[in-house]
Amino acid sequence: MFSLDGDSRSLHITGGHGGSGGPAHLHSGTGGVGQGPIVHITTSQLITHNLQATVATDQALRLGNIRAAQIASHCPPPSRIFCGREDILNKIHQFFSDTGIQHIYVLHGLGGAGKTQIALEFINKSSSRFSNIFFIDTSTIATIETGLKNIAVLKDFGDSPEDGLLWLTSKVEQWLLFFDNADDPGINLNDYIPQCNHGNIIITSRNPGMCIYAGSHSPVLDMQEEDAVVLLLKSALQKATVRAEQIAAEIVKSLHYLPLAIVQAGAFISKSRNLDGYLALYMENQARLLSEKPAQSHDHYAWTVYTTWQMSFDRLTPPAAMFLQHCSFLHYNGISEEIFRYASRYRFPSNGPSIEEVRDPLEFLSHFLRSTGEWDTLQFWNAANEIQAYSLISFDEEKKIFFIHPLVHAWSQATVQNPKKAMSIMGSILGMAVSERSPWDMQLASLLLCPHIELAVQMDAEIALTFRYQYAFIFWEGGKYKHSEELLEEVLQKQKQVLGEDHPDTLLTMGTLANSYSDLGEHQKAKELRSVVLEKQTQFLGNDHPDTLRTMGNLANSYSDLGEHQKAKELESVVVEKQKQVMGENHPGTLLTMGNLANSYSDLGEHQKAKELKSVVLEKQTQFLGNDHPDTLRTMGNLASSYSALGEHQKAKELKSVVLEKRKQFLGDNHPDTLHTMGTLANSYSDLGEHQKAKELRSVALEKQTQFLGNNHPDTLRTMGNLASSYSDLGEHQKAKELRSVVLEKQTQFLGNDHPDTLRTMGNLASSYSDLGEHQKGKELRSVVLEKQTQFLGNNHPDTLRTMGNLANSYSDLGEHQKAKELRSVVLEKQTQFLGNDHPDTLRTMGNLANSYSDLGEHQKAKELESVVVEKQTQFLGNNHPDTLRTMGNLASSYSDLGEHQKAKELRSVVLEKQTQFLGNDHPDTLRTMGNLASSYSALGEHQKAKELKSVVLEKRKQFLGDNHPDTLHTMGTLANSYSDLGEHQKAKELRSVVLEKQTQFLGNNHPDTLRTMGNLANSYSDLGEHQKAQELMGVVLEKRKQLLGDDHPDTLLTLGNLASSYSNLGEHQKAKELEIIVLEKQKQVLGENHPDTLHAMGNLASSYSALEEHQKAKELKSVVLEKQKQVLREDHLDVSQPDQLTSSMMPSKPMILLILDHLLPMTAVPALDNVD
Repeated sequence: MFSLDGDSRSLHITGGHGGSGGPAHLHSGTGGVGQGPIVHITTSQLITHNLQATVATDQALRLGNIRAAQIASHCPPPSRIFCGREDILNKIHQFFSDTGIQHIYVLHGLGGAGKTQIALEFINKSSSRFSNIFFIDTSTIATIETGLKNIAVLKDFGDSPEDGLLWLTSKVEQWLLFFDNADDPGINLNDYIPQCNHGNIIITSRNPGMCIYAGSHSPVLDMQEEDAVVLLLKSALQKATVRAEQIAAEIVKSLHYLPLAIVQAGAFISKSRNLDGYLALYMENQARLLSEKPAQSHDHYAWTVYTTWQMSFDRLTPPAAMFLQHCSFLHYNGISEEIFRYASRYRFPSNGPSIEEVRDPLEFLSHFLRSTGEWDTLQFWNAANEIQAYSLISFDEEKKIFFIHPLVHAWSQATVQNPKKAMSIMGSILGMAVSERSPWDMQLASLLLCPHIELAVQMDAEIALTFRYQYAFIFWEGGKYKHSEELLEEVLQKQKQVLGEDHPDTLLTMGTLANSYSDLGEHQKAKELRSVVLEKQTQFLGNDHPDTLRTMGNLANSYSDLGEHQKAKELESVVVEKQKQVMGENHPGTLLTMGNLANSYSDLGEHQKAKELKSVVLEKQTQFLGNDHPDTLRTMGNLASSYSALGEHQKAKELKSVVLEKRKQFLGDNHPDTLHTMGTLANSYSDLGEHQKAKELRSVALEKQTQFLGNNHPDTLRTMGNLASSYSDLGEHQKAKELRSVVLEKQTQFLGNDHPDTLRTMGNLASSYSDLGEHQKGKELRSVVLEKQTQFLGNNHPDTLRTMGNLANSYSDLGEHQKAKELRSVVLEKQTQFLGNDHPDTLRTMGNLANSYSDLGEHQKAKELESVVVEKQTQFLGNNHPDTLRTMGNLASSYSDLGEHQKAKELRSVVLEKQTQFLGNDHPDTLRTMGNLASSYSALGEHQKAKELKSVVLEKRKQFLGDNHPDTLHTMGTLANSYSDLGEHQKAKELRSVVLEKQTQFLGNNHPDTLRTMGNLANSYSDLGEHQKAQELMGVVLEKRKQLLGDDHPDTLLTLGNLASSYSNLGEHQKAKELEIIVLEKQKQVLGENHPDTLHAMGNLASSYSALEEHQKAKELKSVVLEKQKQVLREDHLDVSQPDQLTSSMMPSKPMILLILDHLLPMTAVPALDNVD
């Protein structure tokens, strides 16, 4: 304060009261004590100025400063073309809606991602909720302190940064402080954050480390495509037409949806007016276009895409900058520390490059090694964290991998002075890493490596030949068999030139190439190449060398792949004997070949032998390798497969569960072998009829395989196919068809049209068509599969023969029973020749041939053949094997067809007892037998018993399959038959109406099951005297069957006969007679004169003659029927009646409606196998 002492003009200046201490965290200063010293100034003359003028000047200066501070602190508006980012904006709104505490929100991401614009958009829309809004440029300490000083000046609270912080701390209001561009990791932003419990703060930064301050945060990633298209068209001043949006979508995709790049592209397009031509221009001039600053812009952002990253790059230390540049010669995704760690361990094998040849890669790696030469994780992360601080690279915490934005990746490559050298360094580092990893290493998985290796191959990196061989191995492991084949062929050609055709490395590559041929389904090529290798190894290494024996084993695999299982068995037997002699009985290689020999026994149907040999191998591996060794676990899985083949599904399930637990423990939940075991365990659930469990487990396996192996890996596609089989088992045939179509498309793309897996899926898709009643489509597709398998696998391959059997099923479905019989006879002959009389596939075909005899009315032949099958299955599979029991059920059906209903009932009772014991009460086979036993009760007139048993089956099917499963609906239909048999026609009609409604909904109007139910509902109308309704509905069924099955299909002819019965019931006997004559002629032609259906038609025509008083004709026709029935069916068959009884027995008001479900058909959905290759 000022004071004057009289005339002496002595001026005293006294210190004022000090302010409170500055915040301790800022400069650690305290406030003044408040009393300064008194300074005495004595002058002879003091000139006093005009105080009023000085005050006015000070006031103008102060107002000017406030205005300047107000301008500097003011938030600019968001860009006029801002769009999208609703998810982040909603999250910010939600975060700041809570009051009472200090809120700090961090937006972090790559330069040009749009962080500032998101913050400005939020502020613009929410300005009313904040008392004051302050903008601070946070790029340097100077700009931060200037920003805080401006707040102090603006609020007339002083003129220092400390004053600004003090105002914010003391002002308990909902102010908002916006720290923009807090990118410098060297600035401790905590020094400038008000230390209080109120206020709101938004921080934008390239540095994800800023999240340490955040109550909530959002990574700002690329835009959604829809929003990116809108942004481009707005910035390009283009109308949003359909065509413009399509072109824009392609452009923003190439720009990887980065907002700044999109805005720059839009500015260029608005100037050039050439939206159509921009993409081609960009592809040729990417660097130039992303470096040029538009003359006009929609915001105040001063940098282009490339310059904004260059600014960050210039701040990196040399090791970090070098690391980023070299990483741009890997794929932009999936960069792992493990690549460099493994490479640092490279041991320089004799067939690999010398130290001098990889000097540059070693120099690169030296930046991340300790003085001892060991890998230094801390050094690596120091470099990685430095780059992360500018968001030039990102890290996925869950997957433990780095990611570089594709545009940063391209820009970083462009900054390298010698890209050829950098590519060679990274290509060699990849080769060194792969050389040091073990197969299926989950730390450095093949799926992770494949994209990097693809880029190295594409850019033709100069690397050692050994590394290219290692690349091919990774492609093979990653399921990219074609890539592996192409690279191995290239390596082989160079090895032949450099090393010679007979060099061990050359022969090793040839063997590996043969494996790729095999995986691509080119089994003949694989066999030929393995034969060449074997011949050379025998010549140069000798008969008994381990490599020679290994090739012999692989050649045996080729024989097996080509269906020559006997040859495979014989060769494996030789290999086993030699390995025992040379390597010892307990050597892992010997045990591996023994396991393969056991698989050959399985292929030949000798499942008991296979089981015994696998048990021996398992015991030895457990003893010499341990319980948890991968080979031991593989054998356990294969032994479980033998249990399955022998019908011991519970044992198989238990053993597979043990394998799964061990693989989870030692390999991890996501290892390919673990996931494969999950698939085989799901197969056991399916074998046990636990289809829902199988579906759930396959879904889990598929999700994990998709994540860790990729969408297109063969294992993933195989699991998708098996999941489709689960859908089919659960009656979701449409879902099964759709999923199989997806699998087929992918396998065609990645494995080729003719690969065995592709053909197998085509066969399964044909099964879906059949399940959906599209039998013609099923037949056509199976014909295609058969043609291809014949061409690529040969006429006699098991897969070819299986497809022939399935094609015969299609003929049967289409009513072409003679064709089905002939084709099944061919299959049986070939299987007998190449697999033997007693092979399970041979016996299954015999059973199916018996079905053809039955379809053709040759029930005696069917019975005799089924008896032979039962006897053989009992001998080779056992009394209680599911296949044996299923054939026994079919034999019971033949008894029933021959009128021996008591025998049928007794045999079905035996089958039911055994299935209940060995498969359980609720297994689909058990329930099927229960339903067929109920049919026997019906045939014997025990309708009440039949009804009760069908009700039990219905309840169980509802419980385990659901209300709408086709099998459930079928059982409802058979229960309605029982109501009808008991004279409860109204109940039958109501139940059939429910079934029809559900089948129409879930199977469609034209499905055979739906049409069968419509016909049975027509019978209900007839039973209730509603003959007109019956006739109309039967007419609908007839038209649909003609359309879908053809005029001569047995089901069409059956419907035609039922329509004739409707005319009779309405008293229109002439119409009935005319229709019955047509039916009879067609059935004679299609089914033969002696077929039961033909005889029924003759009986019905005789009844019409009687009704029309043409008694002589009726008598003659009845006599013919009687003679033929005695001849074909036996005299004591229920259908063999006296002439005067024919009218009632031969003119039923309803057809035979029981659908026998127990016919033995080959499995068309092929499960994943755990065989050793």
